[in-house]
Amino acid sequence: MLATVIGGLFGAGLLLSGMTDPAKVVGFLDVSRSWDPSLAFVMGGAILVYAPLMRLVQRWRKTPWVDTAFHLPSRRDIDAGLVVGAAIFGVGWGLGGLCPGPGVVAAASGSTTGVLFVVAMLVGMLAQHGWVRR
Repeated sequence: MLATVIGGLFGAGLLLSGMTDPAKVVGFLDVSRSWDPSLAFVMGGAILVYAPLMRLVQRWRKTPWVDTAFHLPSRRDIDAGLVVGAAIFGVGWGLGGLCPGPGVVAAASGSTTGVLFVVAMLVGMLAQHGWVRR
């Protein structure tokens, strides 16, 4: 229930900031034309809110309110799978203008582009899982 509420708040933030519009991302990445810095402001604002708040929560609490432990990344190594996956993600994000969060929100709002993105993302996830298990 709490995850649904928080996911809804996150999605509302993406909609309000215009991050479900692929043209926003493409406008940010294409510095050769009229550059749109709004994506940098959204990301910077999110980091300014999240970083100090997360530090405070971890200082005050040993465990989160709704789980038995904080689930934070613990691996520090960089392997070929991570680099290749990050490159594919970055190229896809730059070409399509959507990443998973805004893509799901765009699909839920009825955008054909968002629905196509989510279907392609699910196919890619299944292919990756199949590749890893072989």
